[in-house]
Amino acid sequence: MVALSELIAYTDALLDSGACSDYCPNGLQVEGRAEIRRLVSGVTASRALVEAGIAAGADALLVHHGWFWRGEDARVTGMRRGRLAALLGADMSLIAYHLPLDAHGELGNNVQLARRLGLRVGGRFARAGGVEIGLHGNLEPPLSPEAFARRIGAALGRAPLHVPGRADPIRTLAWCTGAAQNYIEAAAALGVDAYLTGEVSEPTVHAARETGLHFFAAGHHATERYGVQALGAHLARRFDLEHEFIDIDNPA
Repeated sequence: MVALSELIAYTDALLDSGACSDYCPNGLQVEGRAEIRRLVSGVTASRALVEAGIAAGADALLVHHGWFWRGEDARVTGMRRGRLAALLGADMSLIAYHLPLDAHGELGNNVQLARRLGLRVGGRFARAGGVEIGLHGNLEPPLSPEAFARRIGAALGRAPLHVPGRADPIRTLAWCTGAAQNYIEAAAALGVDAYLTGEVSEPTVHAARETGLHFFAAGHHATERYGVQALGAHLARRFDLEHEFIDIDNPA
């Protein structure tokens, strides 16, 4: 068991959450009970995850996608009211880390994805909120584009969208989880063979074709499941907590 205040102070420092200008508040978003014994992690603080956390007996939810995004209507009505009422009714805290969790060099989404796909990190790129969140490096061993697509599908449980490029095999690539398709030109400027992210937009396909990059969109949710799991497991070890990752499936 750990005090909520101690858990938040430690995690804020661990992820250096004050170093970036994010689109949402990082750290404690909704305060629940003062002590944490059981932590449930998940990708997004949806109503389904809140209810799953309640059923699991969680004292706090730890997520990558929390609430209170910049530019949203601030009124607590409809869907937002339902989520918040369920969370407050259970006296359960909501803890969220967005860009700090993308960027972290050990527990972050991009490092964790690299480990699952056999990617060797060479450096950083893709600046957001004042920090570089994306990574670039080597595919080890080099693979044909088709073989790499199969590896992604096997690791993430879903086949990626692949826009073919020029290189065969793929030796170098850049990657940035989530909705980072707009960094494709920055990836091309690195001179890599391929770019991997979560989402695709209509202009992304043309950018891939015109730069000659292999482009892989492997799913926003699918590429961002691993940082929050790693963080939850780290906190469980550090504070002797019970921890469970609950995956609320999302095809996007």
